[in-house]
Amino acid sequence: MMRADLHIHTFCSDGAYSPEEIARRVKQAGVSLFSVTDHDNAEGTERAARAALKEGLRFVCGMEISAYNECGKVHVLGYRLQKNSAYLRFLKMRKEGAYLRAEDSLKKANAYFNTALTMDDVEEFHRQKSAPLHTMHAVDAFAKRLGRERGELYRETFAFGKPAYSGLCRPTPESAVEAIHAMGGIACLAHPAQIGGSALIRRELIENLTLAGLDGIECYHPTHTERESAEFVSYAKEKNLLVTGGSDFHADGRERILGLPEFYPSDALIKALFSA
Repeated sequence: MMRADLHIHTFCSDGAYSPEEIARRVKQAGVSLFSVTDHDNAEGTERAARAALKEGLRFVCGMEISAYNECGKVHVLGYRLQKNSAYLRFLKMRKEGAYLRAEDSLKKANAYFNTALTMDDVEEFHRQKSAPLHTMHAVDAFAKRLGRERGELYRETFAFGKPAYSGLCRPTPESAVEAIHAMGGIACLAHPAQIGGSALIRRELIENLTLAGLDGIECYHPTHTERESAEFVSYAKEKNLLVTGGSDFHADGRERILGLPEFYPSDALIKALFSA
């Protein structure tokens, strides 16, 4: 059986490591199929694909679209993406929107902390300039200035509903599914247990996305309990959706370990990931 990790971030969004370093670590973890799924861009995928070939691994081009609605975060993973005209339009929109959003968060955070950071301070942490800015780049700038731990600072100040959160130019889950399909990819709901609201609201959202063309669900994720994973698998089977899984790895020391939870893709998923 082929062990896979289909949810990994690099420094092309809010991860800490290069695509090449990720490929090396994937092999060390005993994973033979992986996808780099940076937020709102696939700018690191060529490097990851070359590194995967060097390491004797299988690789699929991916991306995680940072979609939001009234429940908060409803991220959507895309796989088997093509860097076609639809991707280029999407990337341009995401880069422009991310910059406006970063300016908005910066203004709010400066007012909240009585600081005077600038976009230059934020850009210091933006390592891959061809990719959009990310909220964590602003968080990193304030963490450096305030001497705070970045994860705690994000949760307290920059997350959905917090003082420095910005909802500017964020795509909806439905538009994320549409964008992924326009890139020739398959769209899978990321970490559904993290969706806010009641279980009923979450169920209704997933059903609406299924009607909108959702192709799969990330049933296996570090934040899911065994019961939640089983419930998502049951729903996926009921609706004939693909079952995916991944570590959502960003960096060492952040409670998520590359290759965990262990995930072994079905033949149907393998076919969907690598079909022309």
